Amino acid sequence: MQSKAGFNDYEKERKNFKLNVPSDYNYATHVVDVWASKEKSGEFKRAQPAFWWVGTSGKEVKWSFSQISEYSKRVASVLNSGCGLQPGDRIMVLLPKIPEWWLIALSAWRAGIVLVPSTLTHQLTPDAIKERLQRSKAKCIISDQDTTEKIDSIIQECPDVKTKVVVAENEDPRTGWHNFKTMYNQADLYEKDRLAKSSDPMSIFFTSGTTGVPKMTLHTHASYGAAQMITGKYWMDQSPDDLYWALPTGSALASWFVAPWIQGAGIFAHEMPAFSPYETLRILNSYPITSFCAPPMAYQLMTQINLTKYHWKRCRNFLSAGQRLNLEVIDSWKNNTKQYIRDGYGQTETILQCGMFRCLDYRPGSMGKPAPGIDLQVIDENCNPVADGEYGDFAIKTSPHRPEGLFQEYIDDPLHMGQAFNDNYYLTGDTGYRDEEGYFWYKGRHDDVMVIAGNRIGAFGIEKALMEHPLVHESAVVGTPDDVDGEAIKAFVVLAEFGKTSFVDKPSLVKELQEHVKTTTAPYKCPKHIIFVDSLPKTASGKMRRVELREREWANHKSIAH
Repeated sequence: MQSKAGFNDYEKERKNFKLNVPSDYNYATHVVDVWASKEKSGEFKRAQPAFWWVGTSGKEVKWSFSQISEYSKRVASVLNSGCGLQPGDRIMVLLPKIPEWWLIALSAWRAGIVLVPSTLTHQLTPDAIKERLQRSKAKCIISDQDTTEKIDSIIQECPDVKTKVVVAENEDPRTGWHNFKTMYNQADLYEKDRLAKSSDPMSIFFTSGTTGVPKMTLHTHASYGAAQMITGKYWMDQSPDDLYWALPTGSALASWFVAPWIQGAGIFAHEMPAFSPYETLRILNSYPITSFCAPPMAYQLMTQINLTKYHWKRCRNFLSAGQRLNLEVIDSWKNNTKQYIRDGYGQTETILQCGMFRCLDYRPGSMGKPAPGIDLQVIDENCNPVADGEYGDFAIKTSPHRPEGLFQEYIDDPLHMGQAFNDNYYLTGDTGYRDEEGYFWYKGRHDDVMVIAGNRIGAFGIEKALMEHPLVHESAVVGTPDDVDGEAIKAFVVLAEFGKTSFVDKPSLVKELQEHVKTTTAPYKCPKHIIFVDSLPKTASGKMRRVELREREWANHKSIAH
């Protein structure tokens, strides 16, 4: 398949690849402003907007790069002068899919402010918001109207927050809140872009781990703002002729919008509050979208509809990331649309690591091959490379040169940093093998992280919530095969002694425990399955062996993945 981005020879590109990141780098200046300048000079003209947003009410927003550049300079002034933020300060953004989300993110980077995005805002509990504010030490929080009450209920426990801004049509905000629209209308243009050092912080993403609270993953202007060129050019295969639409899942994947813009492509966004296969297909057929990225769950639900009723000439790129890609879905999509879904593998900690690039011979179910600039290997427990065909841990070689697309650190977390980096490798926590032709195949997580509909979820927080219930003595949470989401949350619960009676209504208790998890963590962390057991597998020292439960769940399940 011919690449519009010019990536037609995999081995040649891998051999000659070099990413030259300026010592001073600002994504807004080096990407958006450059395209805006080309627009103004007449050197560059897009057939479609650089940003095209459609609301559920039918309202549309269309911006050129020139408009994005101007508007983001004004918002940067809001953050700097209006909110009192200085370079290096942190700002948490809790917004749904509205244009202001993209604009504020870009403006923060323009002003050298560290963005702390958090998706699934409507599902975050007040305690979850409090934890993120306290740990990130964000000085400002920007949210929509629906989230302000949650924030106000915990804000007294977050002394670092100095400014609260609400994005709302109503210009008379809650007490203690500033209205974003009012501040924007009163702001001057921000004309002093801070050319950040490539090693300066750019974004902090919260990502689930095996134990404890989510890790704070820090990316720099080099590892994210510049290195996403690898994602945009090689895997997304974007060019100025493209219009790219992604169904965002985790906070990091939602921020991958930086990649298409690097290539001059346009970004399409839709307010659609919840995924609908029918609405997604309608949108794909109603707008000039050329590239579409979604988690496998979305493709699976769409293949249950008669796809022959739709036309597929306009969209040339179908991409998937975030979880396992079902072989049956790949076949069904190809049979009905005449196009393959190209898989991509990356993490919150990285840009794209491995992908099924257009220039490769397609291998259904494979992750593809490592991206240019990424030395992905399969190693054993002693950090020695294994032979092709043997299972091992996926790891990125970090010496003699550390790749640009790798995060800088887990903030305030030396334990997980020590676990992630070992003997000149970054250990991804994922396992699989490489075949004789160099294609990688995914097996599963090496730890206790589950990937549900594209969201990484750790077992610890769910187990903690379950054990808060007086009838629960112990609990263990693992992922189990699921036909819709690829993986579902399953909890094994050992009841306390006084709960082991015939008087306990088990079905009612299941619903009670599910509701408790929803309200104390988040609805998307609610176990889909809860079963009661007499005991849980443990090591001789008493440590929980979730791996045994997980392997038992997947043992008899037919292979659906890489």
